[in-house]
Amino acid sequence: MSIYDYSFKNAKNEDVPMSDYKDKVLLIVNTASECGFTKQYDGLEKMYDEYKEKGLEVLGFPCNQFGGQEPGSNDEIQEFCQLKFGIKFPVFDKVEVNGDSAHPLFEYLKTEAPGLLGSKAIKWNFTKFLVDRDGKVLKRFAPKDTPEKIKAEISIMFES
Repeated sequence: MSIYDYSFKNAKNEDVPMSDYKDKVLLIVNTASECGFTKQYDGLEKMYDEYKEKGLEVLGFPCNQFGGQEPGSNDEIQEFCQLKFGIKFPVFDKVEVNGDSAHPLFEYLKTEAPGLLGSKAIKWNFTKFLVDRDGKVLKRFAPKDTPEKIKAEISIMFES
C-alpha cells in the first residue's frame, strides 16, 4: 500500500482521499487545542503560508488521546484554529492515532517512520510526519520539534 491508498474524514464528515494530495509535500500532524504544544499552530501556519505555493500541505488531525487535550467538537476545533491562530491549512475530523481504533493512515505513518528505538506508538500531540511528493514517508518529528526547528528540513524539499 501507499499513502495515497488511504482516506479520512474532513471536519464536515466528508471523505477525503489522500490521493487529493498527490505530488505535494505533506506535513501530517496530530493536533490538540489544549496542549502545551498548541502554540505550534502559529509556526505551522507560517510555514504553510511560506511554502503552499511551492507545494506544501500541512494536514492537521485533532486527537484527544493525550490527556484529553482535544475535547471539542469538529466545529469548536475549527473555530478555535481560525480565531486563535488564523489557520488556513486543513484541520480534519478528530482521529485516534494509537490503539485498536487508530486511524489506518496513522498506522501506516508509524510503520513507515517509527519513533525512537523503533517505537511505533505516537507519544504525544504535535508529532509530525514529513512525506515527499512521491508519497514516501521521510521522517517523524517529535512533539518538541517546533516548526521553526524543522523548517530547514522542510525548505530542502523545495530547492530546485
